Amino acid sequence: MTQGRAFVGGCLCGRLRYEARDPIEAGYCHCRLCQRSSGAPVLAWAGFPIAGFSFTKGEPESYQSSPRGRRDFCASCGTQIAFRDTATPTRIDVNIASLDDPASIEPEYHIWVGSCVPWLHIDDDLPRYMDEGPDPPTS
Repeated sequence: MTQGRAFVGGCLCGRLRYEARDPIEAGYCHCRLCQRSSGAPVLAWAGFPIAGFSFTKGEPESYQSSPRGRRDFCASCGTQIAFRDTATPTRIDVNIASLDDPASIEPEYHIWVGSCVPWLHIDDDLPRYMDEGPDPPTS
């Protein structure tokens, strides 16, 4: 991952903008919560230290999507920006597609593949995990 570089992004309507630094990891999530919250069969995300993330324009709405997590989104256009795991409040997972340059961060593995829709065929050699996969330290 690229350390020190600023990754910037925002929502569809432009009401929310953010900056994130020092990515920890990136992956594809196939869990039902991500599928339902994004309306897509898989969600690509990148984890950042919470200390390296800030909204630079606007304030998001937040939704408690499970007992363990909250999702930040734009109240105007509905774009889901981030996931915050309440069990690890030192990091934030940003939806890669919300970056201005989504090609700047490549996923490194797949998680929750047991929920992968059967008609989706991703032809890569990345590791696949039935659960949340690797959990690197964030400090």
